[in-house]
Amino acid sequence: MKNKINVFLTTVSVISLLAGCATAGKDITASYVSPTQFSNLDCDQLRSEMARLSGRVNQLTGRLDEAASNDKAIAAGGILFFPAWFALGGTKQQEAELSRLKGEYEAIQTANTQKKCS
Repeated sequence: MKNKINVFLTTVSVISLLAGCATAGKDITASYVSPTQFSNLDCDQLRSEMARLSGRVNQLTGRLDEAASNDKAIAAGGILFFPAWFALGGTKQQEAELSRLKGEYEAIQTANTQKKCS
C-alpha cells in the first residue's frame, strides 16, 4: 500500500513539474491587436516598426526556446535530482510579451496591406 502511495505522489509531482515548463516560442499564439492603432503611421514608419518588433520577437523566441529545452533536460534529470526542479522556466511575463508582440506585428502587417505599402 505504501509503495502505491509513493508511486502516485511521484506521478503527481512529475505531472506538476511538466505543467510548469516554459513554452517554446513557436507555440505561443499572437494576441489580437487592432491595426487601427497603426493607421497614423506612413509606410516607412510601418516598415521600421515591423523591423523593431521582428528583432524583439526573435530575441524572446530564442530565450523561450532555450528555456523550454533546458526545462525538458532538467525535468528528465530532475526525477533523480529534485532540487533541479527549482531551476525551471521561462517566465509567464515573457510568454505574454511575446504573444502581444506577435499580435502587434500582425496588426502592422494588416495596416501595411491596407495602405498598399510595398
